[in-house]
Amino acid sequence: MSKIVVNNESEVTERLTSEISKCAKRAIDERDAFRIGLSGGSVLNFLCKAIPKIQTDLSKWKFFFCDERYVDETHPESTYGVYKTKLVPETNLKLQQFVPINISLPLNECAADYERKVRDEFGISNSEIPEFDLLLLGMGPDGHTCSLFPNHALLQEKSLLIAPIADSPKPPPKRVTMTLPLINNAKCCIFAMCGASKAEMVKRVFVDKEDLPAGKISPKNGELILILDTEAGKYL
Repeated sequence: MSKIVVNNESEVTERLTSEISKCAKRAIDERDAFRIGLSGGSVLNFLCKAIPKIQTDLSKWKFFFCDERYVDETHPESTYGVYKTKLVPETNLKLQQFVPINISLPLNECAADYERKVRDEFGISNSEIPEFDLLLLGMGPDGHTCSLFPNHALLQEKSLLIAPIADSPKPPPKRVTMTLPLINNAKCCIFAMCGASKAEMVKRVFVDKEDLPAGKISPKNGELILILDTEAGKYL
C-alpha cells in the first residue's frame, strides 16, 4: 500500500490526476482500452477536475460503477445520473462509454445483468475474474466502501462478482455493488480523501487495521494507493 499525504485538496487532485494518467497510459499502450470503475461522492468532484488535465485518448476509456443505487438516473441518488450531468458536459466523453445498471429489471436480475456486461466487456469466461485497470473508491464514515457495509453478509461473498443488496443501512436500501473478489483483482485501487472528518476512520482502517470493509481492499496482483490531504492523513 502506498500512502501519499499532500498539503491540500488541490494537491490531492494533482496527484490523483497523475496516477489516473499513468494507469490510462499503461492500459491503452498494452490493450488499446482503459477500463475504470467509478464511485460517487467526492470521487466525482475529483474527476471533474482531473480528467480535463489528462493527456489521453478519452475515446478509449470505458466506465463502470463500483456500486450504484437502484434508482432511475434522474434520481439525485443515481451515481450514473450525476456523472451524466456533471462530468460528461465538461469533457469529450460520450454516454456510450458509460455502462449503467438496468433498473427495469428486478434487483437480483439487475445485478446479474451487470455482471454479464462486465464479463462481456472483458471477453472472459464465467470461471475467470475481470481485471479492471483502475477502481476509484470512496470510504464512508462507518468504513464502508462501494456498497459493502460493516458486518454485512456480502463481505463473505465468493461467487458473485456483482451482487444485489436490498438492506443497505445507508439509504436508498436497494443497490448493486462490486464484491471483494472483483475489487481485489484490479490492477490498481485508489482512495482519494480530504478533510479532518476522514482522519479518524483513515486511522482505524489503515493504521489500526480494524476489521472494516475498506480495510479489506487489497489487490492481489495490483497496487493500493491512498492519496490524502494533511487533515485526512494526520494520523498516518
